[in-house]
Amino acid sequence: MFLFMLYQGEEIKKLIPQRDPIMMVDKFYSVDGDIAETGLSLTAGNFFIEEDGKMAETGLIEHIAQSASAFEGHKALANNLPTPVGYIGEVKKFHCYSRPAVGAELRTTIEMGAEVNGVTILAGHTMADGVKVADTQMKIFIEK
Repeated sequence: MFLFMLYQGEEIKKLIPQRDPIMMVDKFYSVDGDIAETGLSLTAGNFFIEEDGKMAETGLIEHIAQSASAFEGHKALANNLPTPVGYIGEVKKFHCYSRPAVGAELRTTIEMGAEVNGVTILAGHTMADGVKVADTQMKIFIEK
């Protein structure tokens, strides 16, 4: 995978429809075929940070889903199409190995699988400061 920054900060809004307070991707690093890499800097103001200063498991799921959305947004932008809206259809085999804390840098790899009737199967895994914190498989529906 090529590692360079394609989008970051405000530029991410070109790729995903989500806005604060639930924007869960702030970096889009790379694309290589059906694989993309995204990131998120965890701050205290993040919607999914719990009282103990760590991200809720649902936040990790949402981050992975928004990473897939950013990937689809990147493809749409490259083809001069509007940013698509996506929905989580099913979460399978979600594993949370640890909950990352405020200050962590999340880095997520998404691998898009087959698409049938607008439903795409994907696999994603998230690292926090180099340590795997979560992985899952999802079915997402992308409106195009």
